[in-house]
This record gives sequence, C-alpha cells and structure tokens, in this order.
Amino acid sequence: MALVDLWRVRYGSGMLPTRDGSFRLFRFRGIDVHLHWSWLVVAFWAVSARQGLYTSPVWNLVEYLSLFAIVLLHEFGHALACRQVGGEANQIVLWPLGGVAYVNAPFRPGAQLWSIAAGPLVNVVLVPLIYGGAMLLSTQAWAPQSPDFWQWLDTLWWINLTILIFNCLPVYPLDGGQILRSLLWFGLGPRRSLLIATSIGLVGAAVFIAWAVMERSIWIGVMAAFIGMNCWQSFKAARAAQGR
Repeated sequence: MALVDLWRVRYGSGMLPTRDGSFRLFRFRGIDVHLHWSWLVVAFWAVSARQGLYTSPVWNLVEYLSLFAIVLLHEFGHALACRQVGGEANQIVLWPLGGVAYVNAPFRPGAQLWSIAAGPLVNVVLVPLIYGGAMLLSTQAWAPQSPDFWQWLDTLWWINLTILIFNCLPVYPLDGGQILRSLLWFGLGPRRSLLIATSIGLVGAAVFIAWAVMERSIWIGVMAAFIGMNCWQSFKAARAAQGR
C-alpha cells in the first residue's frame, strides 16, 4: 500500500520489501507480481485467528485472499497510472503489511500526484461497486443463501473502506502523505515539500506507536515501525538534499 516514487528510488527505500525472499505469481501487462514468503506464514496465523466469524473456516481463507485482491488492485492503480504519465512500473510485491508498487514516475509534481492518487481512487471506485453489487444480488432469486457469503461480502466492503481511509491519512510514506507532498511540491519544490511531509509523517508515526501501546497490538506496532523508519529515511534524505 505504499508507492515507491522516484525520490525514494534515488535516496533509498528504507525497509520496503524486494523480490528477495519472494516468488513470482504472474505477469499482467508487463508487471510482475511477487509474493513474499512471510505472507504465507502470516496468512496461516491470520486465518486461524479469525475462527468463529464464519460457520465454515474456508471463508476465513476467502476473506484473507480477498483482502490481498483489493490490495493488488490498489497497487495496479499506482503502476498503470505511472505508465500513463510516461513513467516506468514493472513490479509489485505483496507482503504481510500490504503491497508495494515499484514505480519510477517522472520527476514532476503532477506526474507524481497522479501516480500516487490512482491507488486510493481504485478503492473509491470499489466502494459503490461492492455495495451496489451486493444490493443487486440480494434482489435475485438465485442469490446465494449462505449466511457466510453475505458476511464475507459485508466484510469485504468494510475492508476496502478501511484500506481507503488508512491510505489517505496524511502520514508519509502512506499514500495520503505522498499526496500531501506532491501538492506542496507545486509551490515549494521537491525538497521542501518532502521535508514538510516527512515531518508530519514522523508525528503520525509517534501517534501510531502510542496507539499500539494503548491497544497492546503487535500489528499496529509493526505498522508504526514501518511508517516511522521509512519516514525517517526520507526525512534525512530531504535534509541532506536541502543542504546541498
């Protein structure tokens, strides 16, 4: 759920996943989709932890796979939008914290903004599609009668909405933080805009850490560490570049 833009290609990508330790699932329109081995471990844990929500445990697996299907569509939004503005995008890596589209967008604010915003826009489109599809399906005589199916469909809608809201938070390197950086870029230039966006991102990372402690959540803590470390890397790069 993070977009690797040209700035991070130049100055380092922190703790973002790479193809190391992953295997290729398929290729679509010249974009290789890789799955990191850790995804399988976390998937087993996540599916086991969700027991009790559905009458059949198979739906726990379906739900988890659906989560990553939405993440994958989100990342393809980034990659295909990057290509629209003349950039390069040929790799997506799925891992337990979501997905990463490795793109190289042209070094100008408009191109960067579209490449970043296209990911969340995919989720915006999915909100009415999933809801409308469920409403239409419910009126059909042949609609599935399984309570598990309708529970899954409802959960799918909330998963997509949660991904949308989370990614739009103005916390760098989340999409919202990178959108903020791109908007600031129009008036402040690439270095100052990155410095401001990452400064706000570090505050956001601190909030996530506090939230993780309050909730005693390992996953929130891992997410906070991911956000904080990547944001700090970009913050240092921005300060170094500003001093040149």
